[in-house]
Amino acid sequence: MKKGWESKELKAVSAINYGYTESASADPVGPRFLRITDIQNDCVDWENIPYCKIEKEDLRKYRLERGDIVFARTGATTGKSFLVCDPPKDTVFASYLIRLRLLDKELLPDFVSLFFQTAGYWQTIKEGSSGSAQGGFNATKLGALSIPFPSLPEQQRIVSILDDAFAGIATAKANAEKNLQNARALFESHLQAVFSQRSDGWKQVRIEDACESIMDCVNKTAPKVEGPTSFKMIRTTNVRNGQVNLDSVNYVTEDVYRIWTRRQIPKQGDVLLTREAPMGEVGMLLSEEKVFLGQRLVSYRANPLKLNNRFLLYALQSTELQNQIHALASGSTVQHMRVPDSKNLLLPLPDLMKQIKVVTTLDALHEETKRLESIYRHKLATLDELKKSMLHQAFSGQL
Repeated sequence: MKKGWESKELKAVSAINYGYTESASADPVGPRFLRITDIQNDCVDWENIPYCKIEKEDLRKYRLERGDIVFARTGATTGKSFLVCDPPKDTVFASYLIRLRLLDKELLPDFVSLFFQTAGYWQTIKEGSSGSAQGGFNATKLGALSIPFPSLPEQQRIVSILDDAFAGIATAKANAEKNLQNARALFESHLQAVFSQRSDGWKQVRIEDACESIMDCVNKTAPKVEGPTSFKMIRTTNVRNGQVNLDSVNYVTEDVYRIWTRRQIPKQGDVLLTREAPMGEVGMLLSEEKVFLGQRLVSYRANPLKLNNRFLLYALQSTELQNQIHALASGSTVQHMRVPDSKNLLLPLPDLMKQIKVVTTLDALHEETKRLESIYRHKLATLDELKKSMLHQAFSGQL
């Protein structure tokens, strides 16, 4: 800590309280009722948060004021904080939040709020939440946190610098995210154009008639074993955005693998479709590893004399095929497609030479899209690191 700075535990400079326990209501039965879920992307849409019933004496106790800082104390967002600036009159906070109200006039709420974005703070949250099934950080642990701080004028200077810098970072991130979306949209637009504006010579065929085989999984969960083996089970969660990702899979014994692949062993180039949870995701198996299909998956093996397997992959991602898949969905709670319906999808199909031309164009555009995505993701990561670096400098007295 920089010479001349002070350090105090939060319980010595603030009042720390848990929120109010009550059911939320869409009807204006009392004050506004701020919950964890109402805090999104460091913002609160005050006009759309619910209300709650509360007695007058409790309203005084739980009312939010300008400069209060609230924290999520449990769940996936444990440690997330929000500086209250302009709450509606008579707004209270819910029980899964902790409120910190500064009592020391030598501490700026804005400065303290910035402290709750530092890597050191988040490391403390991580360590303090360990050992809990859902994760959690209570008021006692929060109160024991020490915050380093300089004089009030120095706090004001630091807040001003960081506010300006973070506004610039936010703008740069918004531009990078927009460019990332545009890169994806360009590929998506061209993909849809190929299958919606097809030229003469295309015909529609049953997908089964263009495939060597269409195979579903054994209709029960395979018994898994702990620790990696040579035999991997592909689940619906492994199939996303045209890819089959085998980084996170379940493993089985050789005997289970043999039983679950008795009808067909998946091979490189097969196209997989999820029939449920979620329905309609598509991916191509590129690995030569020993794998088999888990539940709610169907595998398409193209007939190479009729159908290019990458053309099939792109076709199943098109709006035309996706609309067919969802039109065939059944189930009142969870939508799913039956295996017989997965064989009757109508596939728009040109001759093989045209298919290869389409695939060549889409593959090239897809590679360019991935290249641009990599650039913009790197830029976003760099901006996040810049923000962390500036916070570190600010709270170590180097700014």
